[in-house]
Amino acid sequence: MEIIKRITSKTPKFFKKIRLVGLILASASAAVLATPVALPAGLVTVAGYVALAGGVMTAVSQTAVLKEPETDEEEWPVNNFIKKEDAAPD
Repeated sequence: MEIIKRITSKTPKFFKKIRLVGLILASASAAVLATPVALPAGLVTVAGYVALAGGVMTAVSQTAVLKEPETDEEEWPVNNFIKKEDAAPD
């Protein structure tokens, strides 16, 4: 299965919630890392790890699909945007 097809397919509810949590973690840690005030080194290190974890959570949950097709011929949402090679030009 191609990654573009996975990303554009429907995502289950559980993984939508995981994606949201990952985005919240990543944005909160980015706010900590971007502060102009000098923060303890331990806090900055933890914020970096939380940002990494949030990014991974978001990326992995985005690629979860509701139903994987049985064959390559089944319709995917992305097929509406991809031109067929043998189609006549507009």
